[in-house]
Amino acid sequence: MTPTLVREHLSHPGSAPPGVNPCARARDWSEIQERMLVPLYAAVHERIEVGPATRLLGLRCGSGLALLMASSRGAAVTGVDSCRELLALARERLSPDAARGAHARPAGATVAGARLVEDLPGVTAGARPPAYTLVTVFEPIGCLAGDSEGVGSLLAGALPLAARGAAVVLTGWGPPERCATSSVLRVATKLADPLRSPGSWRPARRDDLEEVAQRAGLKPDGSGRVACPFGYADAASAVRGLLSTGLFDAAIAATDGKQVDKELTEALHPYRRADGTVWMPNVFRYLVARVP
Repeated sequence: MTPTLVREHLSHPGSAPPGVNPCARARDWSEIQERMLVPLYAAVHERIEVGPATRLLGLRCGSGLALLMASSRGAAVTGVDSCRELLALARERLSPDAARGAHARPAGATVAGARLVEDLPGVTAGARPPAYTLVTVFEPIGCLAGDSEGVGSLLAGALPLAARGAAVVLTGWGPPERCATSSVLRVATKLADPLRSPGSWRPARRDDLEEVAQRAGLKPDGSGRVACPFGYADAASAVRGLLSTGLFDAAIAATDGKQVDKELTEALHPYRRADGTVWMPNVFRYLVARVP
């Protein structure tokens, strides 16, 4: 199967504050943070029974690890993201010539090739591609104020390309009391408060995913929770990984990078082990909905 990587022209919800480049830490996301969500990707692929009959459209695909995992199960995958740097990393990861290191691909995964284009197939060319049977949004919904509206706009453009009855998977953080990282992410809200920015972090709400699905006209068809612990070799790696999520961008704009680094490092102290590693248990949630 040949994966397709597509640049999404719509910016992410709660676009980055002035002076903050949301793609500056793309490699940190790819090499440190993205792997924390592997249990979520795997659980969804198993639940949907992703395989050779699957045509997957990954919205906000990041650096492509979830696409690679689906492709290794035989799926034909298309990835969409607004960040050129992340797409370049996804293209590198999905290339048949990619190195087989720990950050490149899981052992045994093979991909036929990848190409990068500017728009979703058929949108501008007028030729409708075969319908997608699965649409995923693995970027967690409900962690930035106002982000659900941006996801709704993205779904509005993507759902016409999906088959009737196709699965649409939305993901988000679990209850704050079951996510150790929530206490660390509160640093972002505290430091960003002077801006009162719509892009600052907020705790997930119980019905975030259902509200997005309802507004998009989708029919809920089950949900699940997955343990996704965040583990880092040391505090410095943890800071780099967490900053790569973009959840601290508003805080950086309101103060400065050094201040955010300092307070983030202090907030990580309760989760540092005797050997210097950092370990934070978390739970993520996913919702399966169907295209009517």
